[in-house]
Amino acid sequence: MKRLKLAVIALFALVTVSNVNAQDENNPWVVGFGLNNVDFYNGDDFSDQIKDLLGNKDWNVLPSISRISVDKYLEKGFSLQLAGSLNKIETVVTENDSDFLYWGLDAIVKYDVNNLVGDTGWFDPYVYLGGGYTSVDSSGEGMLNAGLGFNTWFSDNLGLNFQTGTKKGFADKVRAHYQTTLGLVIKFGGKDTDGDGVYDKDDACPEVAGLKEFNGCPDADGDGIKDSDDACPNVAGLAAMNGCPDSDGDGVADKDDMCPNDKGTKANKGCPDSDGDGVINKNDKCPNVAGPMSNGGCPWPDTDGDGVLDKDDKCPSVAGPASNNGCPKPVITAEDETLMGEVAKAIFFNVGKSSFKPGVTSKLNEAVKVMNNNPQATFVIEGHTDSSGSAPLNLRLSEKRAIAVRDYLVKQGVKTTRLEAIGYGEGDPVATNKTRAGRAQNRRVVIKVTNKK
Repeated sequence: MKRLKLAVIALFALVTVSNVNAQDENNPWVVGFGLNNVDFYNGDDFSDQIKDLLGNKDWNVLPSISRISVDKYLEKGFSLQLAGSLNKIETVVTENDSDFLYWGLDAIVKYDVNNLVGDTGWFDPYVYLGGGYTSVDSSGEGMLNAGLGFNTWFSDNLGLNFQTGTKKGFADKVRAHYQTTLGLVIKFGGKDTDGDGVYDKDDACPEVAGLKEFNGCPDADGDGIKDSDDACPNVAGLAAMNGCPDSDGDGVADKDDMCPNDKGTKANKGCPDSDGDGVINKNDKCPNVAGPMSNGGCPWPDTDGDGVLDKDDKCPSVAGPASNNGCPKPVITAEDETLMGEVAKAIFFNVGKSSFKPGVTSKLNEAVKVMNNNPQATFVIEGHTDSSGSAPLNLRLSEKRAIAVRDYLVKQGVKTTRLEAIGYGEGDPVATNKTRAGRAQNRRVVIKVTNKK
């Protein structure tokens, strides 16, 4: 008797240091094995019954496993218990006044009090109500059962149970009594496929071992972001990057960063562009000087400094306007030069003289217009004769005729510095002097541009 009382005291001490893991839908089954004590009422009022319960002089305990129970969790904190107990009664009123067999079959409904007060974190109490059949000394009857108890657990599945309550019959065949039990309980039935300590019912990832804080889902890289929400589940990263790392801290996750070790911009997929020319540094041949992508990020050169880039300059070594593709403009247009040649062919002189034939001056006026339209051009006026007469005479005559043309042009406003007159005599024929037609061709004035570029 005293050993049982000490065990009860030790049980209450154990409760204060044990972890609680109540029976619930995850572990719906509990089986129990233990001792039971039967204590018959002595006295009719309640105070006598309490004194009787707290005493031990009339406790009846069979020193072996004498009670077996099976519990099934229902829902919302309710459980159904079926129990069978066996005992040897040696004391009813006074010690050793009896010697008969006691057995009982009971069905009770238990209610976990933590559902009302909240999980205590260390204590799992319950109350119960039910009924059963009890036989004492071959006389039995149905009895009403009520009481309370608690479980405290050593591990997720193994615990210790204490339960005490009263049994009162309806036919007075069995004397009312207390029955107190103490024993080991084992709970089971919860399914945890991946063995991560989170039952499948509550496991969001039941096939893969995970963490309780993530409802059983894994966090392979340990960055605090479960794999299902982690864009980089195998590399620790940042929550702001959906679990991916950002090595250079530029706000672009490494997996999307073309330059993960150089701080860049999102617009450039994480790469820097130091000169802001739209060509990222790693592709920029001139990373510190802005230039177009078509030239590798370098500026196009302008060798002659005329404002026309070499790539567009048809004369990259000589300055010229953009309107002429970077080449210097000719001092005279091709059309005007051709016109000047046509004018020269219409300059005729009186025979053996340097005076003009009628109508020549109007042609020379056209030459003046050409020269005024091309103010940078300079000209040479050449005089030529045929081979008739002496060569010295022909030379002097060709000079006089060239000078006559020059002087007329100067009188019309053309600067002398732009004009040169030279007589070639008969020395530069363009046709034979043996025929009249040939000699006619050789008697000529030629006006040439001396600075075309």
